Amino acid sequence: MEMPMMRRSILVVLGVLVTTLLLGSSAAAVAVSTYNVVSLGAKGDGKTDSTEAFLSAWAKACESVNPAVIYVPAGRFFLKNMVFSGQCKNNAITFRIAGTLVAPSDYQVIGNAGNWISFQYVNGVTISGGILDGQGTALWDCKNSGKSCPSGATTLAFSNSNNIKIVGVTSLNSQMFHIVINGCNNVKLQGVKVIASGDSPNTDGIHVQLSTGVTILNSKIGTGDDCVSIGPGTNNLWIENVACGPGHGISIGSLGKDLNEAGVQNVTVKTATFRGTQNGLRIKSWGRPSSGFARNILFQHAVMVNVQNPIVIDQNYCPNNKGCPGQVSGVKVSDVTYKDIHGTSATEVAVKFDCSSQNPCSRISLQDVKLTCKNKPALASCSYAAGTASGMVQPSSCL
Repeated sequence: MEMPMMRRSILVVLGVLVTTLLLGSSAAAVAVSTYNVVSLGAKGDGKTDSTEAFLSAWAKACESVNPAVIYVPAGRFFLKNMVFSGQCKNNAITFRIAGTLVAPSDYQVIGNAGNWISFQYVNGVTISGGILDGQGTALWDCKNSGKSCPSGATTLAFSNSNNIKIVGVTSLNSQMFHIVINGCNNVKLQGVKVIASGDSPNTDGIHVQLSTGVTILNSKIGTGDDCVSIGPGTNNLWIENVACGPGHGISIGSLGKDLNEAGVQNVTVKTATFRGTQNGLRIKSWGRPSSGFARNILFQHAVMVNVQNPIVIDQNYCPNNKGCPGQVSGVKVSDVTYKDIHGTSATEVAVKFDCSSQNPCSRISLQDVKLTCKNKPALASCSYAAGTASGMVQPSSCL
């Protein structure tokens, strides 16, 4: 008699648990608020201005106490410049983009706006999927012709924000920088594609500055400027499995433009491929006084394919010889490791350390570096640089 009662009791308890779990999961599913931009007036015809519908969707998502999804279905959505601001009532807003966002083809419309799509003071925002078409070709043509033109808009910018994810996003033909992370903490970019021609001016792929804990993974970047540019105040940056080309490589800098400037430290670039780029792994600073620095940098597992300057530190950067002739860089470069770097250089000097005479580069390490030049032996050049070489190092180290 006792056993059946016990079984019934267990079954009742199990039933209550299952019901609770089911109710809990359905409640969790209901707790996400979804806003379809088309339901709010957006049209995916590529010409109707859908800016207000997107801003309306953001306002609703930001006011929601539940996690929110802003859904952009298939189609081409014409958008002028937009600013999405926090603080919001929840910390989990996802832009799920199945379509394409299209900037105005007339660069005068947003060319002086600074940014096309901007997020500021937000927490927990995810951008998932979609194509961001900056339609920048007309502005590039204007700049390349030497005419007076607007500076152009960055396609996607996050500033003063935390816990950001940019996943599976494609940035196409940005007017200026493609993606900028400025003053942010804990940012993950994964599966990002950047597409622009090799002669598109000032179109850095991903620019990071004044930010901590940024990760860039599994991304493919081809553009007319740096694939990734790392500005002052960048700490704890991890870049892994990135393909670069065309472009100007992965660059720390330019640093030292300002006299009082935050430094760069704890940067890892791992498993990167450079094809036909102007530079591979570069650190550059202005040739003038500054409190800036770059230290604790690891470049590991990089492949160079016909790269003009595979490994370069340039501390005498002085574009157009304005503002710095006759001066030397105050930026201190130290503890930089190049490990397992292989491939081909398009020029004779495959390794160039052109450091500051006043603040020489220190503790530079070359480990298992093999770079060759097609028609002649590759060379290394050092000015005011000190460090060590170990394992196979070709060209012969000048440290």
